[in-house]
Amino acid sequence: MDNPEITSSNIPDENLIAKALDDQEIGVLQHLLNDIHPADFSDQFEQLTTDQRESLIERAPELITADVLAELEDEVVEDILPLLPSGKIADAITELDNDDATQIIEEMDLAQREEVMGALEPEDRAALEASLEFDDETIGRLMQREFVAAPPFWTVGDTIDHMRETGEDLPYLFFNIWVVDTGFKPIGYVPLSDIMRAPREKSLQDIMHDTIVTIDQKMDQEDAAYLFEKYNLISAPVIDVSGRLTGMMTVDDIIEIIQDENKEDILALAGVSEAGLTDTALDTVRARAPWLFINLITSILASIVIAQFDYAITQIVALAVLMPIVASMGGNAGTQALTVAVRNLTEKDLTSQTAWRAIRRETLAASMIGLIFAVALAIIAYVWFQDEQLALVAFVAMIINHIFAGLAGILVPLGLKKFGADPAVASSVFVTTVTDIIGFFAFLGFAVLILLPA
Repeated sequence: MDNPEITSSNIPDENLIAKALDDQEIGVLQHLLNDIHPADFSDQFEQLTTDQRESLIERAPELITADVLAELEDEVVEDILPLLPSGKIADAITELDNDDATQIIEEMDLAQREEVMGALEPEDRAALEASLEFDDETIGRLMQREFVAAPPFWTVGDTIDHMRETGEDLPYLFFNIWVVDTGFKPIGYVPLSDIMRAPREKSLQDIMHDTIVTIDQKMDQEDAAYLFEKYNLISAPVIDVSGRLTGMMTVDDIIEIIQDENKEDILALAGVSEAGLTDTALDTVRARAPWLFINLITSILASIVIAQFDYAITQIVALAVLMPIVASMGGNAGTQALTVAVRNLTEKDLTSQTAWRAIRRETLAASMIGLIFAVALAIIAYVWFQDEQLALVAFVAMIINHIFAGLAGILVPLGLKKFGADPAVASSVFVTTVTDIIGFFAFLGFAVLILLPA
């Protein structure tokens, strides 16, 4: 489908759709959809309330085109699909590439899915059913099943003629012609730019690139995104277990995957999930409360450590003033190390081969940072309370807690990764627990040894 030219003049104001709905000007919306990119229309549609979306779909369902559906966030698609006739959804799906169509189908409930699938042509239905057999977030679920493949003995002219004859069966967006052997296994590729420059009589074998990066259809989407980044790919062929070409991934889909994975990791580090446009307050509570409960338990553990030294705190009130500083500084240092470690694990920079080097680096860095701030805290403690021994306690505790914070920041995500858990989701809770317990124990323990008589 042709999309309108995007300029600063035709990007709509934020509330234009809502205003047109309030003014009963549906014709304005139809004109707007014809005049702007579907992504801009979708952005505004997503900002509407549930009632406004229902009103728009009830009065003008034709505004929810295939291109608009493909641009909408998944939770919004899930919210509006029950409002759309199954026949209209089926028509929209036939206009989309297989990967976009699959994303829409997977948001339906079972009854609507069966109704929509039944309205599709057998070939389209078979392709979607094949995609849905794969696990979520795997390449088999996400890949585009439309592609252009040719044998190596074809000429440039043969290839061009084939593409012209195939016409609408070609994918909407593609960059490479995949060259396959007699077993339909990819052996090379020819960029479309090379096709345009080469004479018609030139064979594909003579101009193809034979260094090719393939992606297994069962590969996780995050691993596929890493390959695209590592090898600077624009597109890549997807193969099955026997090595046969079954689909392709293009960079536009990979960018979306990278954005989703980065967003997921950032939210996971904070122990929260995304508050979607259709989420209720109860949905948000359900997503966040379990992690806060875990945090409550770990906080109780830290409090138990403090309780073991309550007699020291009652005798030396200055301990209650300084000990949160030690724990807080250690927690921040651990979070810094943790963030770097999780990011390096995601980018495959932190592996079993580089782990010990990274651990040594973090230990040394934590010791140096701990020494810097230990000196600063010792000076503050001495100026504040005029007590050399208290300053010494703060100095030692700060160094110890920083060293353990640095170690926890890298060892915890490595350990979780080794046992198959997601480091981004659970690491922060464990790192905070380590820094709190070690910080309080080191500070109060040395205070008892140095400041209180035996």
